[in-house]
Amino acid sequence: MGKALIIGAGGVASVVVHKCCQNPDVFEEILIASRTVSKCDALKEKLQGGKTKISTAQLDADNTEEIVALINKFKPDIVINVALPYQDLTIMDACLAAKVDYLDTANYEPIDTAKFEYSWQWAYREKFKEAGITAVLGCGFDPGVTGVFSAYAMKHYFDEIKQIDILDANAGDHGYPFATNFNPEINIREVTANGSYFENGEFIETEPMSIKRVYNFPEIGDKDMYLLHHEEMESLALNINGIKKIRFWMTFSERYLTHLKVLENVGMTSIEPIEFDGKQIVPLQFLKAVLPDPASLGPRTKGKTNIGCIYQGTKDGQPKNYYVYNVCDHEECYKEVGSQAISYTTGVPAMIGAMMVLTGKWKKPGVFNVEEFDPDPFMEQLNKQGLPWKEDFNPSLVD
Repeated sequence: MGKALIIGAGGVASVVVHKCCQNPDVFEEILIASRTVSKCDALKEKLQGGKTKISTAQLDADNTEEIVALINKFKPDIVINVALPYQDLTIMDACLAAKVDYLDTANYEPIDTAKFEYSWQWAYREKFKEAGITAVLGCGFDPGVTGVFSAYAMKHYFDEIKQIDILDANAGDHGYPFATNFNPEINIREVTANGSYFENGEFIETEPMSIKRVYNFPEIGDKDMYLLHHEEMESLALNINGIKKIRFWMTFSERYLTHLKVLENVGMTSIEPIEFDGKQIVPLQFLKAVLPDPASLGPRTKGKTNIGCIYQGTKDGQPKNYYVYNVCDHEECYKEVGSQAISYTTGVPAMIGAMMVLTGKWKKPGVFNVEEFDPDPFMEQLNKQGLPWKEDFNPSLVD
């Protein structure tokens, strides 16, 4: 069917590679490229011998010319970007130059400002359209599956959706006093930024972690969850019919928040460079270096995640509520692909999104968020590829 260039070799990339190899009829050949080629080689070593042909390459994803050269040499049908969000634009530029389809899991974020939004990537809409190639933005779980869930709810159950609450709960325990489940730098920037929610056409900012609710999550029970800013609210606000309010909630334990507060108070979460021993260092990047690597948490993590969306709206003039979610088990993920559920729930949708493009189901020229495509074939693949979803037509609502 096709060839994929996978840029990145961290926890999420590892899941993408594993899942591509489980679907060799779609992914006949993959090239894994990263700054640290030894990580790519380790993945190849683990997985070669199946039907998918695997090769590796060293790549600086900050260098567009280098990416273009690699694309021209390998000639992929799609580039799957599971590197860092700072590198989205250089990779998109390369895809434009080489006229190849593009997919990522997180929107662009400038390295020197803790600000993540779609404006930079949406600015590529016309260019991708003119080049006749597809860019799929934010095809992880949240953003990603949450957008597919929204399109599915709209298509099958609602005439209008008035409110969306996105709920992301991780009840996993890795045994460390403090660690982050994905890239510490990105994770801590997200959590320490101001929160926000969408209401009546505008975004309302909140102090970090100032709005809290307790929610009883299916299969994992009562959890403290906090309102955060999250990028999919920005695209859902544009793409969902009738929308008045969108909120994003994520669970955190008291222990995690206490550690984070102390680190913030002593300046360790800052992204402003400081001078140390005659060198410029960024405290948050130093903190990332001393914290456990998220990829190492897999064998230690027990428990489950629950990520889903609660919709309130109308159908045939009647009020209607609907909750669709996935529960994922950290230990099961580790058994299958050697990673914890956070990497798994991001990597599997990235592979499915690439599958949708390669099979022509999500193929149209331009730059798109996932809710702009037909959700049905993606929803079908979630059930087949390890992220089965469940529905509740009488859910507890978030007040």
